[in-house]
Amino acid sequence: MKAMLRLVTALAVVLTLFALTACSDEKTDSLTRVKDAGEISFAMSGGYPPFNFYNDNNELVGFDVDVAKTVAKRLGVNLKPVTTEWSGIIEGLRSGAYDGILGSMAVTEERQKVVSFSTPYYYSGAQLMVKKGSSFSSPADMNGKTIGVVTGTTFAEDAKKLGAGDVKLYKDDTQTLVELQSGVVDGVITDRVVGVNAMNTGKFDIKMLGAPLRSEDIAVAFKKEDDTLLAEVNTILKAMHEDGTLSRLSEKWLKTDITTK
Repeated sequence: MKAMLRLVTALAVVLTLFALTACSDEKTDSLTRVKDAGEISFAMSGGYPPFNFYNDNNELVGFDVDVAKTVAKRLGVNLKPVTTEWSGIIEGLRSGAYDGILGSMAVTEERQKVVSFSTPYYYSGAQLMVKKGSSFSSPADMNGKTIGVVTGTTFAEDAKKLGAGDVKLYKDDTQTLVELQSGVVDGVITDRVVGVNAMNTGKFDIKMLGAPLRSEDIAVAFKKEDDTLLAEVNTILKAMHEDGTLSRLSEKWLKTDITTK
């Protein structure tokens, strides 16, 4: 009888552990987590016009913001945008401070080691910007010069490849372009669309120097373990490509379609 009781007790413990494990697995399912919370949080810098920035009414707006709103709506949840410094944005994702990064992040081999990326939602390139009237005639003239880039971006490597004597790091592209305008740096490397947008605002007396240095796939970043959420967002982005939503948002903010290669 005692042996039977011990067997029954042991079986009950095993079943309890199994149930707890199952519950734990269910809780860690990323799509379920977002659905249960009723919201999805996407991080971005907030200083990257026209993709994500604060307008004159202190509202967070831009192409990335509208894409994030649409993704959230199609997920059936509310959007919770989070603005944070770019230099620590991946660490914030990995620590669970937000569900994803939807802020014009380029897909790189180095980043793929620590996060997972969605299908690209737009395509762009690294562009060198200089002041109008400068003596520079090609990117090769940046050898030994000072180039400004945003901390944590892939543009620092582009500056090094051009032979920059000094690569200055800044919080966002508003700062890099102000420093270029004031002559603190000789050039700035940023996203081509960001550079064109800055030129069109009339606030900066700058120009593009040469063709884009390289092309980039821009996608949404997620934690490695958040595979179910990634899969659902991929389905949504695919539909947004096919039904023209991404193209329309691109035309709205950029006056051109950057959502196809």
